Amino acid sequence: MPLFRPRPRRLTEGSGRARPRGPPRAITRSVLDSALACGASAFPNEFGGVLRSDEPGVITDLLLIPGTTSGKRHANFQLYMLPVDLGVVGTVHSHPSGALHPSQADVTLFRHWGQRHLILGRPFTAHSWRAYDNLGRPISLEVVERPGPPPTLETVQGPRGPTPGGDPATPEAAGSRSGEV
Repeated sequence: MPLFRPRPRRLTEGSGRARPRGPPRAITRSVLDSALACGASAFPNEFGGVLRSDEPGVITDLLLIPGTTSGKRHANFQLYMLPVDLGVVGTVHSHPSGALHPSQADVTLFRHWGQRHLILGRPFTAHSWRAYDNLGRPISLEVVERPGPPPTLETVQGPRGPTPGGDPATPEAAGSRSGEV
């Protein structure tokens, strides 16, 4: 019996609905740094995780799956432990040998799970990783800084609100108030 796999629909401009997202073309520096730190921490064993995208076109999260096992030549994902999440876009794992090319088992995983995949290698620095598409072909991912949250009224004014006459902690404000009783 064939397995049902829905196909994404192409939506027209005037339909009022968002277009389906394409594969990510960038990764945030914090996700890349976290993945490299996990790879270094797991050394001499492999490390494995899942990549998630909150923003269109940008990998924004690294998910660690409970029950993942690893050894010197493998990392076994327990994919059934993943929450239902349509933001999952691929995987990340390390090669303790430092080889940054996918094995045949890696390519099989890539074909069945996600659109973007990272392989990390020793010495787990900003230059010791490669990105691949779902067919195992090398691609480039731009590393971007994740913008912080927009400023809120509290971060602009402080937790107690605005201070009349300026902030008393600043030397200018303290000098202007020194003669007040």
